[in-house]
Amino acid sequence: MISRLRDAQVTIVGLGLMGSSLAGALRGRCHAVVGVTRRHETVDVALARNLIDWGTTDMAEGVRAADVVVLATPVRVILRQLAGIGQLLREGCLLMDVGSTKAQITAEMARLPDHVQPLGGHPMCGKEVSGVEAADPALYQGRTFILAPLARTSEAALALGCELAETIGARPLVLEPERQDYLVATVSHLPYLLACALVATADVSTSADPAAWEIVAGGFRDTSRVAGSDVTMMLDILMTNQAKVLGALEVFQGQLGELARQIEVADEDALRTKLNGIRAERLRMFP
Repeated sequence: MISRLRDAQVTIVGLGLMGSSLAGALRGRCHAVVGVTRRHETVDVALARNLIDWGTTDMAEGVRAADVVVLATPVRVILRQLAGIGQLLREGCLLMDVGSTKAQITAEMARLPDHVQPLGGHPMCGKEVSGVEAADPALYQGRTFILAPLARTSEAALALGCELAETIGARPLVLEPERQDYLVATVSHLPYLLACALVATADVSTSADPAAWEIVAGGFRDTSRVAGSDVTMMLDILMTNQAKVLGALEVFQGQLGELARQIEVADEDALRTKLNGIRAERLRMFP
């Protein structure tokens, strides 16, 4: 297994926002960056924007000489790719992913051939745009990059994964797959559903009045922003983290119900205490 990222060929499978941004952040910092994608046109755009050294639509060709392979496709596509990619990889190849859920992915990674080093990954970043045209090599700067090693993942493989995260300006954080899925269900997946519910509520309650969109303020725009995320990507996330997302929704519904009851009975003292506590916690989270 190669020990230094600068000597490695890194192949990124999937050149959407996450994959192409990763390619751009790595290019020039390792031996070569190779892109694998379904469409020749995407390869052409990635080359024109200097995001990759070369690219192909042939998976076997793209990963054959790779020291590191990163799967940057939607989660359920990653699961399908893991079923067949192992036999294409060279001895000691580090196989990572950037999927937003980890338990199912790492379970599938455990079935990879012994000569492959698996390491789950989840960078905590993104945008409400997609595709290679939206690539931003600075996307990972200052962001947490969760790494989920398996029992069989070697120390050298984990170290190489940490080096990759640090090279693109991210902060590596090692977490167990189940723990990461539990945490992101609340801090990442739940906010998407809340934003969607907010937009849907505005649509059915106020959108018929043209004045609604004349007075819309920053609070609505900011709170609803992530509802613009790619639906296919989010469906994959929600369907591979169902139990933990449903658990987060149940807790949220309880909190919202408590606020509703206090408003209904006009319990101003209780409402003030609740809101002051929430405000203090928000200020503690983001001073």
